[in-house]
Amino acid sequence: MEFGLFMMPVHYPGKGLPRTIKEDMQSIVLADELGFHEAWVGEHFTIAWENLPAPDLFISQAFAKTKNIKIGTGVVLLQLHDPKDLAHRMAMLDHLSDGRLYFGVGTGGVPTEFEFFGLSDENRHARAAEVLDAVLKIWESNGDDLDYQGQFYQIKSPTPVPAAGLGLWLKPETKPHPPIAVAGVSPNSSTIEWAGEHGWIPLSTEILPHKFVPTHWEAYKRGAEKAGRVADRRDWRICVDIHIAETTEKARDQVINNGMGRTFTDYFFPLLKHAGFFDIFKVDPAIPDDEINVEYLMDHQWIVGDPEHCLKQIKDLYDEVGGFGSLLMLTQDFDPPEISWKSMELFAKHVAPQLKDLVPTGP
Repeated sequence: MEFGLFMMPVHYPGKGLPRTIKEDMQSIVLADELGFHEAWVGEHFTIAWENLPAPDLFISQAFAKTKNIKIGTGVVLLQLHDPKDLAHRMAMLDHLSDGRLYFGVGTGGVPTEFEFFGLSDENRHARAAEVLDAVLKIWESNGDDLDYQGQFYQIKSPTPVPAAGLGLWLKPETKPHPPIAVAGVSPNSSTIEWAGEHGWIPLSTEILPHKFVPTHWEAYKRGAEKAGRVADRRDWRICVDIHIAETTEKARDQVINNGMGRTFTDYFFPLLKHAGFFDIFKVDPAIPDDEINVEYLMDHQWIVGDPEHCLKQIKDLYDEVGGFGSLLMLTQDFDPPEISWKSMELFAKHVAPQLKDLVPTGP
């Protein structure tokens, strides 16, 4: 098993972007020093709590400050981008990465983002698929032979002027392109099935209760079978809320009183109630909404405790879902941030070494 971070990022809006950028950058630098394999950095444009609208700019600086860790967009919201621009920004970032870039994509977003970009939620999956298809076609072209005719985009190579050095030329450094990952949240995710069809990395992201996580693997396998591919569990990334302290009592107290609990009480709970998606937190749909709180999630979904407690829960999760290749710790907003960094250190020193030999087998 390999290990990484999944950074939405999420922060209390009152902290301000300059401060949170520094905290997030320190988290990735520390992850590199601790031997984490990878980190994923998210994108949103109209969410004050998820405050990073330009992950490629952040990631480019992170590459300059780290040595080994691979870093991915986690994820680019495809339908919000023009594929011509996206192809060039990702190719440039790949060159800056020296081969350490993952190109993570998704079809999610929130209504305010679709409205801001003048898009309909009804065709978001089709538009997102076309954007990625167009990006790949741009990268595959010879520079003067591009003629992409899609439902939403029509893209042609500019007429080259060889004598003046004019024409389409930029390609990723990684051949044929950086590894692509696709994120999914909802049970039986159609985007995860889409990833399986193409052999892209499946990313099971935050919020989904453990009982629904296996539906992502089933979706991925269905997609792979459609294309005659064999799905490999070693490619599967699962994101989990994990917080570790020296004692379980201390870990739970920190979640409740030092920021992470506030994120759910003040942000995720109201957001998902507004979206009609609040039942996703419930082990049993019959549970009343007012019983879903931070303590409930610590008891039923999150992995919070001392190293021994968390190690057992991670192994239980691994067995419950049938195995996976990479465990991604979701970063959360803690005040002070040293609480989060201590959790990462405890994980790297006392938990990760006892999980490294786990290698998933079977379909």
